[in-house]
This record gives sequence, C-alpha cells and structure tokens, in this order.
Amino acid sequence: MKKSVKETVREAISDCVAELGYRIWDITYSKIGADYHLEITIDSDEGIGIEDCERVHRAIDPILDECDPIEGFYYLEVSSPGIERELKCDEHISLSVGQKIEAKFFAPRDGMKSITGILDAFSNGLVTLSVGDVKYEIPKSDISKLRTVYFED
Repeated sequence: MKKSVKETVREAISDCVAELGYRIWDITYSKIGADYHLEITIDSDEGIGIEDCERVHRAIDPILDECDPIEGFYYLEVSSPGIERELKCDEHISLSVGQKIEAKFFAPRDGMKSITGILDAFSNGLVTLSVGDVKYEIPKSDISKLRTVYFED
C-alpha cells in the first residue's frame, strides 16, 4: 500500500525536527489556486517564532529534495500552530491539559452546542472540562471540534 504524502513527509523529517528541539504539530498538503503547498506546522514548549520556522525550513528542505515525496513543483511552508489552535489528535489534546479550550459538539448536549472551559484531563477517550465549579466529562466521539481559546468572541 502506497503511503500518503503526509505520511512520507512525516517519516522523512521527524528525526531532524526532533533533533532541532521541535515537534511536528501537523502536516498539510493542499492545492491553493493553481499552486500546491506543503505546510509543516511545528511546536515546542517554549513556543515558536519566525527564527524557529526558518531554522526548520533550512534543515528539512534538502531532506525533502532527496526523498522527493511530491511530483512537480510545490511551495514549502513551515509555520507555528498559533496561539489559538485546533486540537486534531489525541497528542494535541494531551499537550493542552491545563489550557482553556472550546469543545463544539456534533449534537447539542444539555441544550448546548459548545462548552468553553479548562481542560482538566484527557483519558480513555474522555475529555474533562471545568467551567467554574462544574466538571463535564465528554466522550471525544461527541466532539466535532476542539480548539484552544485565548481571545473570547
């Protein structure tokens, strides 16, 4: 079975990114207009600045040229996930324990379409949020989108 572009790229650059002191947050490969874009999103406990993105870009560019995971021309972008970020996988959720997050639901729960609170825990598929003194245990399978919140609407 042929690997996807994302899988091939992750496999090729993971060690290099880790050796530089970062973790891969996400990889996206998409067509924007007529152009193809490969975006590598990196993170670290200290946060990410433009210098970090440039450092990783310079380090992975020759690796990607050598393994050539994409036919034809594409733009390589290295970026930060930003202060408000979508939590797409279990690792993202675990790394966000203690932060304020918003959970949007596939279907309303107790009349609510979403809950914003502090992520207390994530274990066995359950997301535990505190809103004031009230704790909510929500199955991850009921959540359509999770994101960190720093600026309230």
